[in-house]
Amino acid sequence: MKDSVLVLHNAHVLCMDENFQQFERGAIAISGSKILEVGHQADVLAKYPKASLKDCGGKVLMPGLVNAHTHVPMTLLRGLSDDLRLDVWLMGYIMPVEREFVDNDFVRLGTKLACAELVRSGVTTFADMYYFEDAIAEATAEVGMRALLGQSVLKFPSPDAASYEDSLEACREFARKWKNHPLIYPCVAPHAPYTCTDDILKACADLARDFDIPIQMHLAESTSEVDGVRKEKGMPVIPYIKKMGLLDAKLIGAHCVHIDEGEMRAMKNANAGIAHNPTSNLKLASGIAPVVKMLESGINVGIGTDGPASNNDLDMFEEIRLAALLPKGVTGDPTVVPARTALLMGTRMGAASLHLDKITGSLEPGKRADLILLDTSRVHNQPRFKRDAGTIYSQIVYAAKASDVCDVMVNGKWLMQNSRLLTIDEESLIAEAQKFAERVDAFFVPRDRSVLTKLISIGGAIEGEHFEVQAKCKIDNVQSVLQKIQKSGLEIVRVRHYKEFDTYLMFNDAEQGYVRYREDEFVELDGTISQARYRLTHVGPSREEKFDSGVVLSRSRYVSSAQHSLRFYREYFRPEKEITIEKDRRRWLVNFKGTEYFVNLDQVKSPNLGTYLEVKSRTWSRHDAQLKAEIANELLNLLVPTNGALDHRDYLEML
Repeated sequence: MKDSVLVLHNAHVLCMDENFQQFERGAIAISGSKILEVGHQADVLAKYPKASLKDCGGKVLMPGLVNAHTHVPMTLLRGLSDDLRLDVWLMGYIMPVEREFVDNDFVRLGTKLACAELVRSGVTTFADMYYFEDAIAEATAEVGMRALLGQSVLKFPSPDAASYEDSLEACREFARKWKNHPLIYPCVAPHAPYTCTDDILKACADLARDFDIPIQMHLAESTSEVDGVRKEKGMPVIPYIKKMGLLDAKLIGAHCVHIDEGEMRAMKNANAGIAHNPTSNLKLASGIAPVVKMLESGINVGIGTDGPASNNDLDMFEEIRLAALLPKGVTGDPTVVPARTALLMGTRMGAASLHLDKITGSLEPGKRADLILLDTSRVHNQPRFKRDAGTIYSQIVYAAKASDVCDVMVNGKWLMQNSRLLTIDEESLIAEAQKFAERVDAFFVPRDRSVLTKLISIGGAIEGEHFEVQAKCKIDNVQSVLQKIQKSGLEIVRVRHYKEFDTYLMFNDAEQGYVRYREDEFVELDGTISQARYRLTHVGPSREEKFDSGVVLSRSRYVSSAQHSLRFYREYFRPEKEITIEKDRRRWLVNFKGTEYFVNLDQVKSPNLGTYLEVKSRTWSRHDAQLKAEIANELLNLLVPTNGALDHRDYLEML
């Protein structure tokens, strides 16, 4: 049966197409999910005389807005912890709550709450990356919104994956399930360069190419991220991800605050999109993205709100206005990013940044009927000057508000009419969200006394690899071991000699883990001390996993430089007791069977535990940990035949 035709008429139609057509007395014809015709009212009505009619009352009829980057379930974390540094906010508050509370029910509730806010503010399409993305997709489809959704992949254990292999497999299944859905567009979402490894990024690029779906990823959001990539990888962020293969896929880079013109050219050449998040970048003090240069380079730049925990709303009218105003203030040029361009970034160019511009973002025949009606007759938008056709863009960008949106249609179906939501029960969502907030408040009472939170709150803490492989054995003849290391044929990458002084700050609650304050003195060949290094490490409770070849410890490790004295940390953490260990450590970084290991020759002087040869490695991968455990024992036996007399304990556990 042929779909009936609906004609929306008596509207000021803004097409936002390539020619920026507008019809002050215009109409649009819709059949099913698609637009049939856009034009002057008289012409459209004459062409479809039997169509059903909707009188738009002179309102502005325009494409629905495209929110190019957000994390919709984080509506439930709105206002949880504001005015903090990014690392403190993310690792001290957001991630602990996510680990405790995020599940399918959490993301469903948060997604529907977000959809209510998005629809009310005229958004018809959004891009999301989070956990349990399948539940997000189901909730979004139930509401009837259009969305590009990415299952997050990162090296840390996450709320929906014990290891990155699990999250990759979940991403694959998510892509397979939703690939041909009319509203949901799956994508791959490696979180960021600093939360992924080379292997993860390469695997994500392969997965995206296999399914011909986009990749969205946080890129160059902060100076610390950019500096870290340069230091660790020897190159800027965009060349690094290009080397990992991400520019060979349909990339969407969120933020891109700190990229240069060369990196912009690389993104343009790869047809990558950028999601600009002005409010979030300001609130987290990440900086101001070079949007003018991005636009001049020809990159498709969309606008996003980021998650409601770092914004704190999903109001795209605010974001579009700020996207127009910020570049003027930064450059001192009031002509850059004019209103029409800013609105384009929030509609058709935003859709192009998500690789969805053939489907949505403008009012053109053949595209989906994703549109909104905007009431510009209210007092804050009066009067209206008509001598210049471009003033309508200024009116929308600089004066209109989200509350001016009165009707929203997605894929030919009304989601809101006369400011009444049709597919969402707002009142019940608000009540459920408040109950959740009470649970989080209760959770944070003891968390405020958490040792880990205290460490992160003083800045600079970075989570270390989750799985630790270690095996050691006690030795009597040091010279024999030294000779064996030199004559074993091992590929020696680096050699170090330290005097290490460790102070362990211990707590009665075992779940708090412990904090280690370490002073490393670098010993030169002539025995002199060339430099000293001070570090803090928080080690969570160990979770041993026993393989046939040895023991792998799974536990959280947060490492930061120690900027203060040991006395400061004693007073700050207030441990129940202290343990000190002093040792002389000779360390070799070796390549054995294609895998890097640290070989430590430790003389534990205080307390006098003797001398040990230790083989150690770390990884983010459970599977990789098992392989490394097997090879580690083989390496240890190569250097010192142990006859099975291995010791997998830390020195702290020997006391």
